[in-house]
Amino acid sequence: MEPVGAPQDKPAPAARGYWRWRKDDFFPEPSFASWGAYRGALAATPARLRDRLLAGRSTDAAELGAMRRRSENEMRRCLTWWDLTWLGFGCHLGAGIFVLTGQEARDHAGPAVVLSYVVAGLSAMLSVLIYAEFAVEIPVAGGSFAYLRVELGDVAAFVAAANLILETVIGTAAVARAWTSYLASLVNRPVSALRVQVPSLGDGYNELDPIASAVILATAIMAMLSTKGSSRFNWVASTVHLLVIAFIIVAGFVHAKPSNLTPFVPYGVPGVFRSAAVVYFAYGGFDSIANMAEETKNPSKDIPLGLIGSMSVITAIYCTMALTLTMMQPYTAIDRSAAYSVAFGAVGMRWMQYVVAVGALKGMTTVLLVGALGNARYATHIARSHIIPPVFALVHPKTGTPIHATALITGASACVAFFSSLDVLASLLSISTLFIFVMIATALLVRRYHARGVTSRAHGRLLAALVLAIVGSSGGIAACWGAAPERWTGYAVLVPAWAAATLGVQLLVPVARVPTKWGVPLVPWLPSLSIATNIFLMGSLGASAFVRFGVCTAVMLLYYVLVGLHATYDVAHEEVDDAAADEKAAAATDVEKSGAGDAGR
Repeated sequence: MEPVGAPQDKPAPAARGYWRWRKDDFFPEPSFASWGAYRGALAATPARLRDRLLAGRSTDAAELGAMRRRSENEMRRCLTWWDLTWLGFGCHLGAGIFVLTGQEARDHAGPAVVLSYVVAGLSAMLSVLIYAEFAVEIPVAGGSFAYLRVELGDVAAFVAAANLILETVIGTAAVARAWTSYLASLVNRPVSALRVQVPSLGDGYNELDPIASAVILATAIMAMLSTKGSSRFNWVASTVHLLVIAFIIVAGFVHAKPSNLTPFVPYGVPGVFRSAAVVYFAYGGFDSIANMAEETKNPSKDIPLGLIGSMSVITAIYCTMALTLTMMQPYTAIDRSAAYSVAFGAVGMRWMQYVVAVGALKGMTTVLLVGALGNARYATHIARSHIIPPVFALVHPKTGTPIHATALITGASACVAFFSSLDVLASLLSISTLFIFVMIATALLVRRYHARGVTSRAHGRLLAALVLAIVGSSGGIAACWGAAPERWTGYAVLVPAWAAATLGVQLLVPVARVPTKWGVPLVPWLPSLSIATNIFLMGSLGASAFVRFGVCTAVMLLYYVLVGLHATYDVAHEEVDDAAADEKAAAATDVEKSGAGDAGR
């Protein structure tokens, strides 16, 4: 007979198939058990929100252990630094360089668009270093969501995750519709010739694009079937794409005229930074590589090599291609939508439009493929937290891939690509990316200088004040630049304030944690500089981008208050209750054993 209070072994759950469609598979939490339970949860919203704000931080161990087990099956560790480097090429070298360069050279920067790519590349490299440290320390599929959940808590992680998913859906749809446009160019048809015209629908929604939806579906199926197989396909396609880009650069320099670089900065320095904020979108794919950490064989070596190596090469390629274009034609003659094709046509190489189209199609195909891989893993880890239904966290036992999460992102992107031209939402892409990078840099400062049980309350408050000063002074610098860039008085106050706050972190707050494997150098200066540059670039985007960003973020927070908050609250408190029960049972067992020992003596 078992002693009273002894821990009872929980019966093993019955084996279940991968394909599940019951209500409890989507909403298993007590708050959604009935309408009455949900009404009670809504009534407790203020208390639950306070709980998640104050006690919503996760831990490295939880993200690496309990969270991953919710997928029921493991993803396969099959990727090396070589795979990650080529995945980096695949997710960056798409339509952005072909479209954005001509648009920004013509409208905002002129030949100085080269400097715009340099500025955006340096800012992106700072974020790459930060992502690399987090991915080495917390090698899970969730990327920025997992990092922010550990350092800033559930609410901050959700805001970043929602923005990244929005960026993912819109960005994937935009690339897929551009794929259709370049295919039309390849077969000598007008840009919209391959789309279905429906005059009865409103402007921006009246050109249906089944080809874009089909391309999204095809790359998603490949991602579902095999991670390593997708990586091999990406090697081949990216190699071809790099050869095409090399040919474009060589052919362009043959017809280059240095005189076309004059005037070099026709729109002034503000135009350079405004363009940098727009072309930053071309650097935004590296978070997909960080999301592959859970499938990387040796994260501490492979991730820094893959991320930093690919970003360095990509920055050089972007700058060289921008220089090629602006030396082939005066910036006033550059075509906004088909810059390279028109430029080659102007020098008598009209056949190069086909080379450009092939290169763009190859590039966009790998962008969609790598996006399908990385974005699905991001959604998988979000589902592990129950912010979205946990059925999307499941990993297929045979393929080792998150098929449900891939289907979720694919379905949303394909629908948007089918109906919408995305003109109104396009500016959300860069601002969402920059916002997330600001949060990640802030999270690194918190990680290095604040740890539970190590940092005193006084030092924690000082760190919070100094980080707010860094963010506030960075925002002030951006505001001064936007209002009157030629006035130096604001910078004379705000730049020293930023430097003083950063120095204060270094001198006044004790270091709480040192990375064990690989870390960002020059902390707190590089993370602080990343915050400043990303906020500065955000401030260059214009008021309309912030209005749309604010509206979308408000809608996302409404979902969190109505659904995500209650799901994560229930899961967090179930874990606490289970841990308390286990401790109580273990204590009872120890007492029983002690009593039995005394009786024996």
